[in-house]
Amino acid sequence: MRFAFKTSPQNTNWADMLAVWKVADDIEVFESGWTFDHFYPIFSDSTGPCLEGWTTLTALAQATTRLRLGTLVTGIHYRHPAVLANMASTLDIISQGRLELGLGAGWNEEESGAYGIELGTPSERSDRFEEACEVIVGLFTQETTTFEGQYYQLRDARNEPKPVQRPHPPICIGGSGEKRTLRTAARFAQHWNFVGGTPEEFAHKRDVLHQHCADLGRDPSEILLSSHLLFTGDVSATADQAAAMGEVGVELGIVTLRPPHDPAVLEPLATALSDI
Repeated sequence: MRFAFKTSPQNTNWADMLAVWKVADDIEVFESGWTFDHFYPIFSDSTGPCLEGWTTLTALAQATTRLRLGTLVTGIHYRHPAVLANMASTLDIISQGRLELGLGAGWNEEESGAYGIELGTPSERSDRFEEACEVIVGLFTQETTTFEGQYYQLRDARNEPKPVQRPHPPICIGGSGEKRTLRTAARFAQHWNFVGGTPEEFAHKRDVLHQHCADLGRDPSEILLSSHLLFTGDVSATADQAAAMGEVGVELGIVTLRPPHDPAVLEPLATALSDI
């Protein structure tokens, strides 16, 4: 089993986040680091501080040399997919090919409504998300992209320079919607992230994903399977959680570090996880 960590840039400060990433860059157990893409804190006081995910990720790319890095995951409705494709290509170049492109359909009604960004119904979000994935892959891989969809229209659109990674940075799709999100993951993703839950819940969602792969003629082994792991300060409990998820097929455990972010937790955590 492989491991990563996540520092959501909420209810924290830049110095603490940066310290964690710099230390983690020298700990081989952690292969990647992740932020999130929200403007308000989630699952806490939404009036608190929240740093913008892509800006922090770009700065963290410059502060590290080894860690792969990504947002888990980017809400597609916050940025036009052509703009996002340009952002991702640039960050892949800046990081020398270390970007993981996390994508999701979006869900946060509070911040979307406050900013006047249309979220839409669940069906509309899914339709828009699938179009956006197609647009992004086209801009990554084709000299020009023409696309005529309900939500996006492109005419001989260019995205230069291309990302370092070919054919493109791995796309990580987060979400567990069985009819649409997991089907979109089966079509476009190289990595699927389970937001978290029991091993039994993960196993069920994994089986749905693999059925969509079969329906589309996709080899399911092409899609890395990951899950969030919650770290509450007890390294043994986190290791036990990781082991249980590994038994049902989780390949990458992404440990969520709660604020206040402290790099001192990393070595004990890495030691506990390395025995799995």
